[in-house]
Amino acid sequence: MGLTMVLDKGTPLQVLDGLLAVAAPYVDFWKLAFGTSALLAQEALAERVEVARRYGVEVYPGGTLLEVALFQGRLEAWIDRASAVGIRTVELSDGTISLSLEERCRILRRLRREGFTVVTEVGKKHPDDRPDPAVLLRTLRVDLNEGAAWVIVEGRESGHTVGIYRGDGSIDSDLLDALVEAAGGPERIIWEAPRKSQQEELLRRFGVNANLGNVEPPGILALEALRVGLRGDTFRPVVRDSERRA
Repeated sequence: MGLTMVLDKGTPLQVLDGLLAVAAPYVDFWKLAFGTSALLAQEALAERVEVARRYGVEVYPGGTLLEVALFQGRLEAWIDRASAVGIRTVELSDGTISLSLEERCRILRRLRREGFTVVTEVGKKHPDDRPDPAVLLRTLRVDLNEGAAWVIVEGRESGHTVGIYRGDGSIDSDLLDALVEAAGGPERIIWEAPRKSQQEELLRRFGVNANLGNVEPPGILALEALRVGLRGDTFRPVVRDSERRA
């Protein structure tokens, strides 16, 4: 079954515990959005990591926080805090700052040496900074070759005018296909897909094994139902196909 990454913009600990008590089997990663983890006391962050891990879910900070640390020259402090609170998975991105491929590779290798599972992200957050597709493809290939466990394709929480999404939120099929080809298949790509229509389309293309991210906490079970055909949107094609075969 494909991976599910939840985007958490400030869920209280008790709510996190309650959600995972119900939905943990359908969650792999719990991403603390943007730089929000820096706003939590170290003890509170460590408790959040511990609670999620009890349910088999890995918490990790959004890539923007690492970008801020790099911009401020505080990579060592960022690593120390992540290690201190028990974080095992980290995200490396350059959605706002600029990193050369050489710098990106150097940081990726450093994070792996520190024992982190590294998930990278390709794409820019602002439409004016949208990179050429060739840059996305090359970065994705290099990240995977350097040992990134998965590569996230930027979709933000809006799901439009970024990554594979056009201004209306529809998917640029040519770019999607090129990314899959560059990765040697969809298995190591996580698609940020905040909109139900995007989730449905990616599941239609890649089946239940599509890796989907930026899922809102209240939408975990709804996505899983969509994934396994327990919603009309994905159940209907099965029914229609069966009727055609009859």
